[in-house]
Amino acid sequence: MAEAETPRPEAGEVLVKVAVSSVNGFDLSVLGGHLQGMMEHRFPLVVGMDFAGTVEALGEGVDGFAVGDAVFGVAMKPYLGGGALAEYVAVNAGYGVTHVPEGLDVKDAGALGLAGTAALNSVDAVSPDKGETVLISGATGGVGALAVQLAAARGARVIATARPGEEADFVRSLTEADVAVVDFTGDLVAQVRALAPGGVDAVLHLAGDGTALAGLLRPGGRLASTLGLTQDAVEGVDVTVHSIMADPNPGTLSALADQAATGALRIPVNATFPLERAAEAFDAFRAGTFGKITVTCS
Repeated sequence: MAEAETPRPEAGEVLVKVAVSSVNGFDLSVLGGHLQGMMEHRFPLVVGMDFAGTVEALGEGVDGFAVGDAVFGVAMKPYLGGGALAEYVAVNAGYGVTHVPEGLDVKDAGALGLAGTAALNSVDAVSPDKGETVLISGATGGVGALAVQLAAARGARVIATARPGEEADFVRSLTEADVAVVDFTGDLVAQVRALAPGGVDAVLHLAGDGTALAGLLRPGGRLASTLGLTQDAVEGVDVTVHSIMADPNPGTLSALADQAATGALRIPVNATFPLERAAEAFDAFRAGTFGKITVTCS
């Protein structure tokens, strides 16, 4: 923990007093130094993508927001350093932020932005029709837990990976739809083939070996990967691969928030830490705590 100057909103930005942030895999990549040489690092480097809170100040030329508005979103900057795991964050008013609708608790909104966007973008990419079978690998994580619900809401038959016991129970509790759970620590191929002998229609690659998962698709099947799998990895195979880069535009964020506000989408927050214990939140994330982990910032 360290003290830093409160950021000032530049033209086109809003300053948000952060109530809640959350931990994402991207944050661990930054902390691990994996983005060195790929993005500019500005020190002291504040990490954190997700935020929810209230507008504290407006930069020049900002429309659509007022001081005191409840907002949430994803801190998207062309450099690393001005993150949301802090008491204040300045964000672009035109991208990555929207209002918190009535019915959505700010505590939940702070965990929705990045994971929700990645989940919705992934489901949209494979676009399952009613009755089609979707295999979700990594269903216990923040993205996967939301993707299970989004896919089931479209009428898809969901097969989700999870360890037996508490993890499997968690996945089944996410939706009233019947979710088939397979144990990724066992013979995953045999388990999936038993449920879908002709192959699944779509795969969400949120964890595991993407090439192996692609082999579980039927001819003409679709795969969405948040982990960098590309079409080249399945050259010569009759499947389509979509590489997902989360796009938290205001329309996507609002669509997610509206579903959460009505109860149609459950935001699975399973652990919360105060800002001064943020290091423990990262430790919990690394240990594989399922669902989302939030950090209260004020």
